[in-house]
Amino acid sequence: MDHALLSERLSALVGVESPSGHAEGLEGCYALMRSWGEPVLGRTAEVVTVRGTPHLLWRAPAEGGVLLLGHADTVWPLGTTAHRPFRAEGGRAYGPGVFDMKAGLVTAFAALAGCRDPGSVSVLITGDEEIGSPTSRALVEEMAGARDAVLVLEPSQAGALKTARKGGAFYSVEITGRAAHAGLEPERGVNALLELAAQVVAVSELADPARGTTVTPTVASAGTATNTVPAQAHLRVDVRAWELAELARVDERLRELAPTVPGAAVRVHGEINRPPLEPVSSRELYAAARKAAAHLGLPDPDEVAVGGASDANFTGALGIPTLDGLGPLGDGAHAEHEWVELASLADRARLVAALIGTLTRP
Repeated sequence: MDHALLSERLSALVGVESPSGHAEGLEGCYALMRSWGEPVLGRTAEVVTVRGTPHLLWRAPAEGGVLLLGHADTVWPLGTTAHRPFRAEGGRAYGPGVFDMKAGLVTAFAALAGCRDPGSVSVLITGDEEIGSPTSRALVEEMAGARDAVLVLEPSQAGALKTARKGGAFYSVEITGRAAHAGLEPERGVNALLELAAQVVAVSELADPARGTTVTPTVASAGTATNTVPAQAHLRVDVRAWELAELARVDERLRELAPTVPGAAVRVHGEINRPPLEPVSSRELYAAARKAAAHLGLPDPDEVAVGGASDANFTGALGIPTLDGLGPLGDGAHAEHEWVELASLADRARLVAALIGTLTRP
């Protein structure tokens, strides 16, 4: 495969900023990918817009076959490329979203170009994965439900394929107290900040390290002025677990939170966002990937279970065989130092193309 072309495509894609849900940026990315994909697939792509967020889709003419899945949105705000543009040096590429997951998208289209017959391949690129896929989940599940397998081009973990992922849930705890002058009559107030402190401890105690369940208070705020008893406080909570039963347990316990400060009120909003991706979903596809790598003379890919979730969690939960982490090698997802190994784009494209061939062979 043409390494220079892959680097050129990656530079162009990183150069189009695409924060989650930003229609203009996402459509700019989709225009590039349509120019790469339509000549190879021989089909016109469609843009499916849900509540203002566009998603790019190629439907295979028949059910079955393979779904290639990825996302074009990044965690980086508009203006990031002005001070941190794409650059390539020492065999690595740098830039916002280069590793998570624009290099994976370039790899996907290179893999399609390397397929003998891509007619049984559907492609879905979403625009809000980084914020929990609120507008794309139904589309992901619809497309995956009619396929025999799903290949996800999210970044690899130091080259390892992701065969299991924790599920995730996100919550907001809202606390209401009563304001009062902190100097003249603090006893007439109901201190929401004191209630917040108690709830932070209570929430943290729901974790179960032995089972790998984490319950992490992440963002908190309270108060309006130094001389005022806080009447409002807010807490955000991130929950991760390997088992759906654990997510359900924490969800139930969070909804049972009760105030400890007399007169305070506690309300919990949120839900389980993604179920876990269980190893059974990936077992056969991982074995096929190892066999394909050996046939191509590529290194034998390791497997890894990771705490972060992706859209693979949704497809695996449907019972559809799903393999994640097929993107290139690199590091630093969501960090300013993120990078990708340019040579790995072609290697991963060959691996994905071989997998598609195996999965669609009559």
